[in-house]
Amino acid sequence: MTTEENIWQLLEEVSDPEIPVLSILDLGVLRNVRVREDGHVQVTITPTYSGCPAMNTIAADIKLKLLALGFKDVSVNLQLSPAWTTDWLTPDGKVKLEAYGIAPPVEPNGDIHALFGRDTLVRCPLCKSENTKLISQFGSTSCKAHYQCLDCLEPFDYFKCLK
Repeated sequence: MTTEENIWQLLEEVSDPEIPVLSILDLGVLRNVRVREDGHVQVTITPTYSGCPAMNTIAADIKLKLLALGFKDVSVNLQLSPAWTTDWLTPDGKVKLEAYGIAPPVEPNGDIHALFGRDTLVRCPLCKSENTKLISQFGSTSCKAHYQCLDCLEPFDYFKCLK
């Protein structure tokens, strides 16, 4: 008998297409798994933001993974509320982000410094220096900002804190 807990473990192998070192569990987009008595598996995911183009790929990857493992009837539902927050990133996911070269979110209350005209203090994921500066609020994807380390001079992405 397949349990919902087993399926959560199986889906830990499904990666985020934009940040492949993160599983959908690390990222916190996998919200729920239900197995009905007739064997139907229903998976619920929440996008990191409402227009996230990766969600179609994630949904397809979930279906392909479960179908390849012998599940016959799989559906993936998109849930927009409650909205995704960086609080849903796992501690392990934050470590993986930094090891990959992307600074994880640092502000427990969102990037509120911007309200007061101050930059968020973001540690360089490469050399660990806090001597960094914001280059652009817009990075390689909508959920990231672009920073530069003033010590090692390397540019890097920062995963913005979203609440």
